[in-house]
Amino acid sequence: MYAYIDGKLAYKSPSYVVIDAGGVGYQVNISLNTYSKLGDTERCKLFTWLHVKEDAHTLYGFADEGERRLFLHLISVSGIGPNTGRMILSSITPEEIQAAIVKGDVSQIQRIKGIGPKSAQRLILELQDKLKKDGPDTLITVPVNRTVKDEAMSALVMLGFARNAVEKVLDNELNKNGGNLTVEQLIKFALKSL
Repeated sequence: MYAYIDGKLAYKSPSYVVIDAGGVGYQVNISLNTYSKLGDTERCKLFTWLHVKEDAHTLYGFADEGERRLFLHLISVSGIGPNTGRMILSSITPEEIQAAIVKGDVSQIQRIKGIGPKSAQRLILELQDKLKKDGPDTLITVPVNRTVKDEAMSALVMLGFARNAVEKVLDNELNKNGGNLTVEQLIKFALKSL
């Protein structure tokens, strides 16, 4: 899978872009949210997801890692394919989608073209717990200067531990050791307590 494509923006439309990276033009399908974030840049970096079918390999691009994570959550729901996921991300912002799913706001999700009452309920049923577990800052881009605690929390949440439980354990371990731990040491101590 391609993690991202970074290159010169050769063509831009509301539904796809062409990025020239190393002399190869990659056609990448995008949402309107990503389109608006690209602006008039000459160079761009899109986080990507490759959809492989027997008759096509299609790239989907996202302005940031949070939007890609939400897209992957959306397409994990039965009946929601990549094009529907892109339509959802084009209709309202990723933050609004996440908030609507976490709050169980069926009417907000139903306003999206192509999503009926059953699909809206299925989205909420299947994703509500996942998005609550990830926390409200899932869609925020990762800051460059991260603390040891942030790095450890990110790793432990990726391993499947609940964010609230991880935060308590990490605070405990940092207090016990005076905050003088490396990321690896903190994770090892936390794993013993989780």
